[in-house]
Amino acid sequence: MSEPAENAWERSSPESVSSRRRWALLAVWGPGLVVMLADTDAGSLITAAQSGAQWGYRMVLPQLILMPILYVVQEMTVRLGIVTRRGHGALIRERFGRGWAWLSALTLFASAIGALLTEFAGVAGVGELFGVSRWISIPIATVMLLGLALTGSYRRVERIGLAIGAAELAFLVAMVMARPQLDQLLKGLTSMPLGNSSYLVLVAANVGAVIMPWMIFYQQGAVVDKHLASATIRQARYDTATGAVLTQLIMIAVVVTVAATIGSSQGSASLETVGQIASALTPYLGRSGGTILFGLGMLGAALVAAIVASLAGAWGLAEVFGWRHTLNQRPNRETAKFYITYALAHLIGAALVLGSVDLVNLAVDVEVMNALLLPIVLGLLLVLEARALPQQWRMSGARKYITRTLCLLPIAFGLYMVPRALGWA
Repeated sequence: MSEPAENAWERSSPESVSSRRRWALLAVWGPGLVVMLADTDAGSLITAAQSGAQWGYRMVLPQLILMPILYVVQEMTVRLGIVTRRGHGALIRERFGRGWAWLSALTLFASAIGALLTEFAGVAGVGELFGVSRWISIPIATVMLLGLALTGSYRRVERIGLAIGAAELAFLVAMVMARPQLDQLLKGLTSMPLGNSSYLVLVAANVGAVIMPWMIFYQQGAVVDKHLASATIRQARYDTATGAVLTQLIMIAVVVTVAATIGSSQGSASLETVGQIASALTPYLGRSGGTILFGLGMLGAALVAAIVASLAGAWGLAEVFGWRHTLNQRPNRETAKFYITYALAHLIGAALVLGSVDLVNLAVDVEVMNALLLPIVLGLLLVLEARALPQQWRMSGARKYITRTLCLLPIAFGLYMVPRALGWA
């Protein structure tokens, strides 16, 4: 009897088999890239723009330092999710009890709502750049985001998120158009005036803009929903590392673009909204660079961050309360609570922005809350890594101490920012 055709084909085509294996490994990629693109959300980009305007190229080095910190934090979530096959909230509940789990999940959801306010404000700002009312842009964005979750496939959501987030690459084009002076950039890399309180506060704001609690919940939930096996951890690490570098390059691109233009002549310019930043860039980059490129990048950042923040909040609550939660199953009686939570996050965020809530004070409150969450979230993450994983998957030796030291930096800056945001210092 002749051997099956597929076996004969595999034996006669080793290159094809190798090619399929490579594609299978690349299929692991996605959660790290999506969560990192979401990290450069509307609020983060405005913070980067303010950094470039006020301190020029001296704000580039902090962004470079944040790359390894961002990677080690998210890499721990990858191992925890893949090895334990549990989301972050579920692990906290199992290891520390429902009290800690409820606290982390509820504050996470509040943080996710705060993030969504920033993203919808960014969408509204981009729409207004092109003469579109927020009463049109925000409902359209809300319907699109709600419909995205109903596709019945995590992988489809991930691919759409990557496609939307790719618009952020427009900032790299804008940086080239700004023609930064290399000698000034190199000079800025050698200067970090940490003795200046206003510089230190802005560094702390950048730390808070890069290390966000909902990112941990999202990536751990994403690798679980994607059913990744332990054999894929190396590729998942590459995915996370690539995302960490890419997101910080985008932040650097915004800092450098603004430093080379606005920062060189009007560093005290007010840069609190999308419109103000675009208007300030237009004299230097023209309408294509100042409005179209910046608007396109901001829109991509806001939408992909809205996807990630809302899913992180919904996943976190579902894990704590034991609800079934997966994007691989359309809404039904089992998944209804998860999808309702996801929908409510968007509807609340959209309603608050349309209602013209005082977003400036609200943004400060969200920053304070995120700063307060960092010690709790990163502390729990480190403890989970040391206790919830089998011995062979835990950190050891120098790597363990380096990672813990890197995690202490955002915790310290987060605590430093709290009294200043509250006006106590």
